[in-house]
Amino acid sequence: MRLVIQRVSSASVTVDGTVVGRIGRGFLVLVGVTHSDGEEQADWLARKVAGLRLFEDENGLMNRSLQDVDGEVLVVSQFTLYGDARKGRRPSFSHAARPAQAEPLVQHFVAALRQAGVAVQTGVFGAYMQVQLINDGPVTLIVERG
Repeated sequence: MRLVIQRVSSASVTVDGTVVGRIGRGFLVLVGVTHSDGEEQADWLARKVAGLRLFEDENGLMNRSLQDVDGEVLVVSQFTLYGDARKGRRPSFSHAARPAQAEPLVQHFVAALRQAGVAVQTGVFGAYMQVQLINDGPVTLIVERG
């Protein structure tokens, strides 16, 4: 699994003109799933996201986690994170898991985050989504667990 984590002041996702998920301060997490992924990767990544210290303390150092700042997470599935554009001009998505495998793992990841005490909103798996965010910092990380 591959995550792109952006620290945000706010973020939302819209499907067919309707906002389906909205958060304030926290993380926008884009999630990609590949063929070899399973629940072990999803659980590890959920623990990682819940514990990441990306928020500043009183000394301006990144020492605070989501729980420390009452942060939220907006999870958006994104198969294009496994796009390969090394050859040609059109990316190959052969490394992205098929929806039948990917959707349950994204849902498992969301459930594991919630079990860790994190408030989570989501997009709609497989839908055309419009994502708006205010990147705070900017702070953006790529985290993988293969």
